[in-house]
Amino acid sequence: MAEEFLHLEHDGKLLLVNSEGEGPQIPVKGRTLAAGGGEDMIRLPTIDEVAALGIEWSEKGRAVLRIGESTATVIKGHPEIVWPEDWAWKDHVISDSWTHPLARESVYRSLHRLVAKVVVIDDDDRILMAKVKRGHFTGCWSLPGGYLDHDEHPRIGAAREALEELGINIEINESNTSIVEQNIFTDEGISFVSFTYHVSVESEGLDFSLKEDEIEAVGWFSRSEAIANAVSWFDITAIEKLS
Repeated sequence: MAEEFLHLEHDGKLLLVNSEGEGPQIPVKGRTLAAGGGEDMIRLPTIDEVAALGIEWSEKGRAVLRIGESTATVIKGHPEIVWPEDWAWKDHVISDSWTHPLARESVYRSLHRLVAKVVVIDDDDRILMAKVKRGHFTGCWSLPGGYLDHDEHPRIGAAREALEELGINIEINESNTSIVEQNIFTDEGISFVSFTYHVSVESEGLDFSLKEDEIEAVGWFSRSEAIANAVSWFDITAIEKLS
């Protein structure tokens, strides 16, 4: 049975302990293993260690983390406390090599993956979809869209993806109907957040220029056909709500 550890996070702060289960411990940015490390690493606490610290908490979810040949279950929990002033800032965990890889990986997994997509509908109420050559849905039909750049507004990202993938210029602004959805799809616990926009176009004369290494074909589908062909939960949800 995989070991279980607790990821207790509150207002950007994380509970860490030392090898003896004593905490809270604070990472030191830029610290390397050459200065100590090994048995002195700070890490996520176990359930018993949190109980010994007198902290009550409620479970929010679980993730299975595989690091090298080791597998551990990380329980995401909300601590029933006020501001944890003496806990570690979550953002400081990554840069301290004394912090156990499981804790660093858990912080990395806690960051949302942001996606922007678009439901393009023509004057015949048909929905535009693309058959993709690579990525999560290789060989399947998908709405135009993809991962957001770090400093990018979702409206900009959705329009950029449509241009990059299909070679079409679409305008998305605050007047476009949109939805925001969140979901976790595997036991790894990675959370995806999708911003999807409704855009109306005139299909006649629309000229496509497909990104050759990514898009195999484009097609127009009725609402029912689009839902039947879509494999992404985000796509199906967006088509149902925006068309």
